Amino acid sequence: MIFLYIFYTFFKIGLFGFGGGYAMLSLIQGEVVTRYNWLSSKEFTDIVAISQMTPGPIGINSATYVGYTAVQNAGFDGILYGILGSCTATFAVVLPSFILMLLISKFFLKYQKHPMVEAVFKGLRPAVVGLLASAALLLMNVENFGSFNTDKYTFIVSVIIFIITFVGTYKYKLNPIAMIIVMGIAGFLIY
Repeated sequence: MIFLYIFYTFFKIGLFGFGGGYAMLSLIQGEVVTRYNWLSSKEFTDIVAISQMTPGPIGINSATYVGYTAVQNAGFDGILYGILGSCTATFAVVLPSFILMLLISKFFLKYQKHPMVEAVFKGLRPAVVGLLASAALLLMNVENFGSFNTDKYTFIVSVIIFIITFVGTYKYKLNPIAMIIVMGIAGFLIY
């Protein structure tokens, strides 16, 4: 049954998704788009965009939306099945963190200066950066930028919007929410 697969998949993502929600995106895409084909690449990209614009952590928001869409795409008509899929995915992705935090909080203060614990955290830092870079690269696809060969205008406009947003948030420290709103309006007007 799809609900068990959703629970297992998102529990696994929650267990191995070190680095937060953005690091989870590549894991979620690998499972739900590539492995199980629950969503198309375009649907996943839309879900990521919605997850970024709604309040809350992007990993949990993505799990919620993916759970709903996966159940609907599997042929379970009705909003209640979609809500059950959302709840299943959300609960499953949060559960490992909850369990780990209970265990870690009990022992962390006691052993935080232990060389083995420090070594684990030193090893996790570059892995987190790699997961974040992977998530960024996965979103640089035809669905987001278009193709230079088929539609030069869309591709060039998308690249310009990307560059303006990157420079605005990285160099000038502009508010990311304001950038999302401004670039959404710009995209609406330009396209």
